[in-house]
Amino acid sequence: MGCHGVQMSLDEYLRKRDFSRTPEPHGETHVERKPSNDEKIYVIQKHAASHLHYDLRLEKDGVLKSWAIPKEPPTVKNVKRLAIQTEDHPIEYANFEGVIPEGEYGAGTVEIWDRGTFNVEEWTDEKIIVYIRGEKLKGRYCLIKFKGRENSWLFFKA
Repeated sequence: MGCHGVQMSLDEYLRKRDFSRTPEPHGETHVERKPSNDEKIYVIQKHAASHLHYDLRLEKDGVLKSWAIPKEPPTVKNVKRLAIQTEDHPIEYANFEGVIPEGEYGAGTVEIWDRGTFNVEEWTDEKIIVYIRGEKLKGRYCLIKFKGRENSWLFFKA
C-alpha cells in the first residue's frame, strides 16, 4: 500500500479527532519502516475511557490495525476475548501515552500495557494468526472474525 492508501485508511482516525485539543499523534507523515526479520510493531494500550478497555494494535501496510478488547487480554490458553475492530491508527500511536481531554473522542487515560514485535503466520479478512513477542503476551495468538457480525472478532492464545 502506497502513501495515498495509508492516508485513506487513516481518514476515519483523523476525522474523529481535534488535534488542537488532543495530544494524540496526528500521523500525517508516512512512516517507512524496514523491520528486521519481518518483525512488526505490536502494542496493547490500556485505555481508561468511558469504559476501561485494552486497545490491541498490529502493524500492517504502514498503519496500526486496531481492536478494542473490553477485558484484560489473555496471557494463557483457553481464555477467549471479544475484540471489536476499530479505525486504523498511525504508526506513531504505538508510543502514545497520555490523557485525551474530556469532550474529545476516546477521552481518558491511555497507557502502554504491553509492547513488542510480532510475525504474521496468516492474515486474511476472516482470520489473523500472529506470533507475538511482548513483555506480557508471548506466543501464537489468533483473531477469528465472527460471521455475520461486522467488526467483531475473537482473540485468544493458541
